[in-house]
Amino acid sequence: MNTIKILVVDDEAPIRMMLRQALVRHGFEVEEAGDGSEALNMVADSMPDLMLLDWMMPNLSGIELVQKLRRDEVTKDLPIIMLTAKVEEGDRVKGLDLGVDDYVTKPFSPRELIARINAVLRRSNPAEADGIIEHGLLKLDASSHRVTIDSQLLELGPTEFKLLRFFMNNSEKVFSRNQLLDRVWSRGSFIEERTVDVHIRRLRKALEPFSVDGYLQTVRGSGYRFSANTK
Repeated sequence: MNTIKILVVDDEAPIRMMLRQALVRHGFEVEEAGDGSEALNMVADSMPDLMLLDWMMPNLSGIELVQKLRRDEVTKDLPIIMLTAKVEEGDRVKGLDLGVDDYVTKPFSPRELIARINAVLRRSNPAEADGIIEHGLLKLDASSHRVTIDSQLLELGPTEFKLLRFFMNNSEKVFSRNQLLDRVWSRGSFIEERTVDVHIRRLRKALEPFSVDGYLQTVRGSGYRFSANTK
């Protein structure tokens, strides 16, 4: 089995050293970058399996680096966990909307960090990762990260894509907000249940022009269900 390589991006050397020690103890291979520009060069040379990224860095901030990585076809699916002292909901939602996979707030325990890393890696490499899922006119190609409806391309944000893929892989099943947070967002103490409702609305809005928004159903008192049987 190949060793999982993690790129730690933080402008504070003591934090990078602490992270390296914790990660190496758990069997990960570790590379370090002191700023966002260095991280971009390192990713171009050798793609890591996951990036631990500090939010607050000089010159190129963590969130600016995420934007660059998500715009690049090669790095758009690179798993990213943001390390941050920012705890405001607006900041967390902004990062999630741009494609951050999870947050760990400083200070954090090595045990929590390893658990978050393992959860993100599991979600980033599901058994169906290279598969095509189809329900009626709706087709999701996980390998190319494209969704089409009757051959028309559907534009989705990173979180809406993850949410739709989860629903399509679990059609006809009802999931509560808590369950969706666990399965799609890697729930911690920093993401609120109403975040689910926000992204459900966005997903429905994207589907609505194609007359397939009925696929995503609200089950009163229980949660949400994806069903191609809308009649």
